[in-house]
Amino acid sequence: MNVFVINGSPKGKWSITLQTVEFLRLSHPEDSFTIHHAGQRIHALEKDLAPVLEGLQAADLIVFAYPVYTFFAPSQLHRLIELIKASGIDLAGKYATQITTSKHFYDVTAHGYIEDNCHDLGLRYLRGLSADMEDLLSEQGRREAESFWTRICRSMKQGYCEPCRTVPVAADHRPVTVPSPVQKRPGDVVIITDSGAEDANLAGMIARFQAVLPVESRVVDLREYPFKSGCLGCFGCASDGKCVIKDGFDDFLRNSLQSAQAIIYAFSIRDHSMGARFKLYDDRQFCNGHRTVTEGMPMGYLISGAYRTETNLRMALEGRIQVGGNVLAGFATDESDPDGEVDRLADELSYVLEHDCRQPRNFYGVGGMRIFRDLIYQMQGMMRADHKFFKSHGQYDFPQKKKGTILKMYLVGMLMSSPTLRSKMGNKMNEGMLAPYQKILDGIGKPAKK
Repeated sequence: MNVFVINGSPKGKWSITLQTVEFLRLSHPEDSFTIHHAGQRIHALEKDLAPVLEGLQAADLIVFAYPVYTFFAPSQLHRLIELIKASGIDLAGKYATQITTSKHFYDVTAHGYIEDNCHDLGLRYLRGLSADMEDLLSEQGRREAESFWTRICRSMKQGYCEPCRTVPVAADHRPVTVPSPVQKRPGDVVIITDSGAEDANLAGMIARFQAVLPVESRVVDLREYPFKSGCLGCFGCASDGKCVIKDGFDDFLRNSLQSAQAIIYAFSIRDHSMGARFKLYDDRQFCNGHRTVTEGMPMGYLISGAYRTETNLRMALEGRIQVGGNVLAGFATDESDPDGEVDRLADELSYVLEHDCRQPRNFYGVGGMRIFRDLIYQMQGMMRADHKFFKSHGQYDFPQKKKGTILKMYLVGMLMSSPTLRSKMGNKMNEGMLAPYQKILDGIGKPAKK
């Protein structure tokens, strides 16, 4: 069959993900693989998309191959999907799948993003391969890649494909009103947006938010920043946090954005994401590596579009807040009551700015940070800035180092394994487990010991 591979990596032929494609190509000479380095050539494709459109038209199977960047695909691939959709090409009935490499940090949302866009294009989507960056180096990894390809071929012969995960819903943009501004107290809330002329309702939400927020705020428009490129995936910033792209974004990020008291992201939903421009901004933040440099900072979202139906996007946005250790002020959309939701977001943000509202991370945050912890510890020799940050902030919380807890659990396990001892203990086990908590509760209202 004719396989058209869209290599979304900005590293082109040097992509680790592409090596899995090459493995499959060499293992299956009966199939014809055409590889287009779209991520590396995105600026050229913005001028002439014909090479990609021709490849798509001729393909029996389209494969999106890319490394996972910041919850989704690289910004270059986001931009390509925008261009493909804008071209009006008819791909209905063709098959598509994806191959990614990562350390499995939110690879699920990256795959969900591609899957949803495949359905938008009328493609018959088949479940993709999410591999670790080093999987191809092991016999098991190669066997899994081969198994993936065999199943893809079988599914195509059988006429199978994945059902659409979401029902397309046209956004019902409710009108926004802008009241007279309330009195402001000193502060610095930055509203980051890519709002254009087509985003009139989003512009209204931003205007109302600024009017009702009792704190001074400013707007940063990403369309006006002179980005020279998306993230190159070069790891040039790994040792000192300095980006190799000479457009000053790393300094701008740290001195103009992350220095604020709070950040509000304002965007219109585009292609089941925040759009290619916002993704470029997200990817370029890799100059901060995996360091939670904004931990404790309040953040919120102003969103124009059918956000409630975008389950994958919702997971990604909430996951970002959780992993970053930020204080979520809330989400405001224009789906039903934009005035009320914007006012509530402004009120919540004002409150959390005046109070310490931090809460423990949930599964999204704990799971994400565990992956980062182990990754940075293993790669500390290269990711020196990350290693220094994780070490100084106590983020190397390996459970195997808690030897006292492990020993206690062995003793408990021995007791629990004996039916005789369990019967004699009765409810003593539960009482013992609750004893430390009871001590805290008993101390409420009592003066602290000096």
